Amino acid sequence: MDVDRRTLLLATAAVALSPALPAAAASGDLVSRMTLEEKVSLLHGATDPNSLGQAGYLPGVPRLGIPEIRLTDGPAGVRVTRHATALPAPVALASTFDPDTARDYGRVIGEEGRSLGQDVLLAPMTNIVRVPQAGRNFETLGEDPLLAGTLVGAEVRGIQEAGLIATVKHYAANNFENGRQTVSADVDERTLREIYLPAFEAAVRAGVGAVMASYNRVNGVYASENRHLLTEILRNDWGFRGFVMSDWYATHSTEAVVAGLDMEMPDGTYFGGLVAAVRAGTIPESVVDAAARRIVGQLQRFGLLGRPRPRPPLDTKGHAKAARRFAVAGAVLLRNEKSVLPLADLHSVAVVGPTAKSPLVGGGGSAHVIPAAAESPLAALARRAGHELPYAPGVDLDGVPIPASALSTGTIDVTLPAGTTRTWTGTLTAPVTGDYDLRIQGAGAVQSFQGGITLTLDGAQIGSVGAIFGGNSRLLATGDGLGNAGKVVHLVAGQAHQFTITANGAADTPLRVRLAWITPARKQQALDDAVALARSARTVLLFAFNEGTEGQDRTSLALPDAQDPVVEAVSAANPRTVVVLNTGDPITMPWLDKTASVLQMWYPGQEGADATAALLLGEANPAGKLPETYPKRAEDAPTAPPERYPGVNGHAQYSEGIFVGYRFYDANDVEPLFPFGHGLSYTRFRYSDLSVQGRHVEFVLRNTGDRTGAEVAQVYVTPPSSAPVPMARQLAAFARAELHPGESRRMRLEIPERALSYWSSGGWRVVPGSREVQVGSSSRDVRLRRTVFVR
Repeated sequence: MDVDRRTLLLATAAVALSPALPAAAASGDLVSRMTLEEKVSLLHGATDPNSLGQAGYLPGVPRLGIPEIRLTDGPAGVRVTRHATALPAPVALASTFDPDTARDYGRVIGEEGRSLGQDVLLAPMTNIVRVPQAGRNFETLGEDPLLAGTLVGAEVRGIQEAGLIATVKHYAANNFENGRQTVSADVDERTLREIYLPAFEAAVRAGVGAVMASYNRVNGVYASENRHLLTEILRNDWGFRGFVMSDWYATHSTEAVVAGLDMEMPDGTYFGGLVAAVRAGTIPESVVDAAARRIVGQLQRFGLLGRPRPRPPLDTKGHAKAARRFAVAGAVLLRNEKSVLPLADLHSVAVVGPTAKSPLVGGGGSAHVIPAAAESPLAALARRAGHELPYAPGVDLDGVPIPASALSTGTIDVTLPAGTTRTWTGTLTAPVTGDYDLRIQGAGAVQSFQGGITLTLDGAQIGSVGAIFGGNSRLLATGDGLGNAGKVVHLVAGQAHQFTITANGAADTPLRVRLAWITPARKQQALDDAVALARSARTVLLFAFNEGTEGQDRTSLALPDAQDPVVEAVSAANPRTVVVLNTGDPITMPWLDKTASVLQMWYPGQEGADATAALLLGEANPAGKLPETYPKRAEDAPTAPPERYPGVNGHAQYSEGIFVGYRFYDANDVEPLFPFGHGLSYTRFRYSDLSVQGRHVEFVLRNTGDRTGAEVAQVYVTPPSSAPVPMARQLAAFARAELHPGESRRMRLEIPERALSYWSSGGWRVVPGSREVQVGSSSRDVRLRRTVFVR
């Protein structure tokens, strides 16, 4: 750490302390009875001697009744060694636009976390979707701060009502993965306050117990030691009384404790030195005491001190039912020409696509949850049909073992004893020039950040099985259940390439290793088979996917694995092609006009197959709405300029300001592929009788169709005609209502004062003047308008 920055942090020690906790007497008494070493032991992670497979651990102070504390990943379910309920990705929750569903979603995770021996949940995540390619978009709650804040507050309440401490993350401006550990998000104060901080503030208002500081820098200062974020805003402005932890390995100095970081995770690389720093006089012991009190105060608040609370039994069946309900509620019907959906039956229906047969339950990284079982959509449909449905993958993801004729080592497809370490080195020579998808496949490897089975070609890494993040590893296993990693490389016939495979087996599982490829001929054959099948059926259900993951952003908004040509060819062969998307964020759709319907199922969790079948057959009515804008082209996105994303020289300029998501498309008159708030239904809704009195908005919503369904009514307000700063048209209120055919409901919503305000000079300022209040079914589907004067 440079001297100037250290001096600045130490100079703020006296003002870095939070207000006294409501339980200050008890927590303060406990802290006063601790040795310095005991206090510091609460401020950083340690190795769990009896790990349950969770992300983090604190040893506690047993002599004072402070138990060991376990922290688990959890945006889409509890991530531990045992199987857990895999819920739909949080982006599907955002699509419900329903705080009641968010509270139930949180309660399920909270109950399950308690059942599985956990105390702190590293969720929810509520970073705003700014970059459409960002790898973790599937984990968060959309592009709008009002939507994200409403849902995160409800989810926090649900989690904590179940007795688990929630951790809102990643604070702050952590909006993409590439370079996340060093990039500086350079963002002005107004944009921070209006776009990137409101959801965190909503979590604090809901009583969240913990906040996780992000990896990135904000205006040049690492979030984990950013006094402006951690002390001035979080504690002084918002009154946060919980504790702040770092993201894993995101701490950069011992002095970060002075800026407001209470806990280093997952170890004590820096905070382990606090005992020596206090004794040397470089860190005031009062700062350590304050951090310890904040942690102990939350443990006391949640009943974790003294005699341990009984943990509830695991409600596997109940949580599975909830997971299905969430998957149905978050599904978004993007397109439905000539009402092809819902299908009357499964007569003459063909199914295409890898994720029809191998369910894509969730995204990758710390949000990945492995359930005990997950049915495939193909099986769920066959169960309803009473017979198997004709199927073609369309895209070959598995390939075949590379033949001995192409390898100097002979074919590599072996099973070895548990604990084996093995290296293969040789040459690979393709028989025909073309693009080959090289695959390293396996099981029984050591899990690590680097991966346990790794393939390199000519010195460059091709893929790594068992890598926690990245490694070009697929979320979809091979047909025989192996991990599958690799990438496409161009090979010239007869030209030898040097390869190396290293494999490190786990101690308790046989090690399986296979070197495979997907040749140009196999790719073409898979496409031809899908087209032939499409021509033979009345209707095609085509499943398409991407694999969002922590640690890396997508390189393109196109579907990966050359899926776009498959969708194009299949829909050209059969105009009754229904595309079912298992994607975590926006994609481009060059084939859209040729399809009949598009149903966005996101990453739908372990019960997603049954939910998908129910929606396709009309047993359930889709009612989800897009929580983020889908651009027609990548260059249409507000972050298309490279200085905005991924940044230049380690700095990402948030120069679009408040014009994020739909605000940008509206202000710049750019037509999106699908707008924010868009989502169709199998029934129809009529809006009428708008009345606006002050900030109170009323209108009548009527189901004019012949099916029961839910509609998300949305209220937007335009900026005043003359404002002292640029202002955006924005979502001001929303409500989800389920109506029977012919049923009407008078909707009553209130526009919050902030929707009429902007941030300036340390406060919110209402701008008087004429505004248009717009009510409709999406940001671009306005049904009712009324001009009002704001005083």
